[in-house]
Amino acid sequence: MNRKALQISFASCILLLSLVAATESAVAQAMTKGSSGLPLPRFVSLKAEKVNLRIGPSTDYAVSWRYLKSGLPVEIIREYENWRQIRDADGTEGWVNQTLLSGERTAVAAPWMRANGDNVYVMMRRDSMSSAAVIAKLEPGVVLKIDECNGNWCKAETKGVSGWVAQAEIWGAYPGEAFK
Repeated sequence: MNRKALQISFASCILLLSLVAATESAVAQAMTKGSSGLPLPRFVSLKAEKVNLRIGPSTDYAVSWRYLKSGLPVEIIREYENWRQIRDADGTEGWVNQTLLSGERTAVAAPWMRANGDNVYVMMRRDSMSSAAVIAKLEPGVVLKIDECNGNWCKAETKGVSGWVAQAEIWGAYPGEAFK
């Protein structure tokens, strides 16, 4: 084979590899979307005050847990028809009908710190920087309504107090996730 034929063959191989990589990337992106067309996983909150968590995606399945508070953040990890498999801040998983969920974003202040005893707090600050004034000390487990996140900080509100919390200190927004 002459040098020119090798160059064309090499260029063809690069083009083919590029197409394969692009196809794999498109497949990977498609795999991260549920049947609803929305990304998986994603955070939502409980809309209803009473929500049955079931062991399977139908009312034919047993109830394994009952939530008694609306606004709790949950993570949708799988979809099946009008059912969503969710995970809560404690790691409990099960199935919930989509009508019981809301797109409103909420979070829980550092649920992993609950076992650390008293005097453990998540600081809510006036601005989105660690040097900003503390306007509230939140106990682990406090539920927050999230208005926006910039990848490091989230603007949140609880019980009439609004400020910024470090994104790494809440469960309800992914690390580096930004939204308004």
